[in-house]
Amino acid sequence: MTKVTGKILGILPRMLVLAAPALLLAACAAPVAVGPACDACAAAARAQATADQALATAQQALQASSTMYQRTLRK
Repeated sequence: MTKVTGKILGILPRMLVLAAPALLLAACAAPVAVGPACDACAAAARAQATADQALATAQQALQASSTMYQRTLRK
């Protein structure tokens, strides 16, 4: 069993060295052309805008509650 694993472990680095140029060429290949923005992209943009608005509203509410709390401490 150890002889077989030893042979495999001896071959593995050679395979990686031989395959490295092909892997590098594949990594440098031109990306696939993407068409115009799809409906999913538009929906994602709308969702982002809605999330931004919700965050702004939540921050305003937090500020208002903090102000009210500060007023109760002064009384």
